[in-house]
Amino acid sequence: MSLGERSIEELRRELDSGSLGPRELAEDCLRRAHESQPRLGAFQELVEFAPDAGIAGPLHGIPFATKANIAALDARLDCESAILAGYRAPYEATVHRRLREAGAVCLGRTRMDEFAMGSSGERATSGETANPWREDRVPGGSSSGSAAAVGAGIVPFALGSDTGGSIRQPAAFCGCVGLKPTYGRVSRYGLVAFASSFDQVGPITRGVRDAALVFSVLAGLDPRDASTRGEAVEDPLEGIEEGPRGLRVGVPTKLLREVVDPRPLAEMQRVLTLLEDQGAEIVELELPLSRHALACYAVIANAEASSNLARFDGVRFGRRAEGEDLESVLHRTRSEGFGEEVKLRILLGSFVLCAGYRGRYLQRAQRLREGLRQETREALGRCEVLAWPTAPHTAFRRGERLQDPLEMYRSDALTVQANLTGHPAIAIPTGLDDEGLPFSLQLTGRELDERGLLRAARAVEKLCALDRSALRDPWWMR
Repeated sequence: MSLGERSIEELRRELDSGSLGPRELAEDCLRRAHESQPRLGAFQELVEFAPDAGIAGPLHGIPFATKANIAALDARLDCESAILAGYRAPYEATVHRRLREAGAVCLGRTRMDEFAMGSSGERATSGETANPWREDRVPGGSSSGSAAAVGAGIVPFALGSDTGGSIRQPAAFCGCVGLKPTYGRVSRYGLVAFASSFDQVGPITRGVRDAALVFSVLAGLDPRDASTRGEAVEDPLEGIEEGPRGLRVGVPTKLLREVVDPRPLAEMQRVLTLLEDQGAEIVELELPLSRHALACYAVIANAEASSNLARFDGVRFGRRAEGEDLESVLHRTRSEGFGEEVKLRILLGSFVLCAGYRGRYLQRAQRLREGLRQETREALGRCEVLAWPTAPHTAFRRGERLQDPLEMYRSDALTVQANLTGHPAIAIPTGLDDEGLPFSLQLTGRELDERGLLRAARAVEKLCALDRSALRDPWWMR
């Protein structure tokens, strides 16, 4: 077992006892990153590490990786887009600073879909990322490199960003735990915006307790981000081992039969039965508005993306293409600088923002979003968590959905709701399908109740320990 495969808590015990040194740990993880990179491709940039012996924080000496849209001082910040090629951050994201002050050591920047727009990890200028379980499968997206690096045991945890499922879906495909906190619970200062009312930073880890520990470092009010919330952050590890007895789990079974493939649906039912046997109560729910969540997300998120990406025009930000006049400079800069998926989303967003269509699409979608918030709050009044598969299917083959945007977007059908409503949600691996690919269950919790959500997730994890023996001799290290 590589050191990166161990839990943060195990590593902290060894570091505290002196049986393991911070430099030894970082060097082991960095060696594995270099050796895996030619085939797995999780990183866009590996950096020199410098464990600080003077820091005694909760993550002292623990290596991690950061998604390529989160600023680290003087590090590459191109969001895997040609329009930002060569740009290095002149400032540091709050989440990165908090991890550094807690003693964590950043080993590199991970690949992602360009500007976080993708569900497969196949839309990055620096190259594709593969799934650590199967070479022919995608790792999910857009936090593809972060999930692959953790799933492969290269680093104990990584940061991702989640706009419509970009932490949870790749975590599911790579057999990891992925936590999207309540909107506003974690600062977005230093995160390059995709859709500002959806984006949230969170951790990808190998276990639920690790996710709770990293979340406790990340969360809290930030004066540099007006969207952060000031409510006190309870210790997420308190009561995390209480188990599922008395836990009420809401399941929209009728809706799930319409959108989920048979194998993930059967796996979900297996896990729910295990929870019920341990004293949990399964509550059948009707969520009629939720079947429209993906369409609602597509309208609002693309509108916000169109607005946010307008700044990258070669005049204010971004590499400038040559042209005869301002109009040709703008046209060439954006045509050459953005990839096909980003252009598609900008066009869709610009369309729904047009005066003649704003009422027909955007305003209706915003009303639907408020209805979804209310529907979710009411459902979580009847139970502590909602449960369904993280994705409608397990990891699909590389290349098979690049020319079919609608099928690609279907991968996010079960994750976008938590972004629309702002509720916290977590993906937990539960087992393997008959092809050796991870299944994942998603739990959605009440606003600001990450502690309750993590307790439920830990109960699932203890009942469904993932067999990672297939990764002991991984294809990407042969």
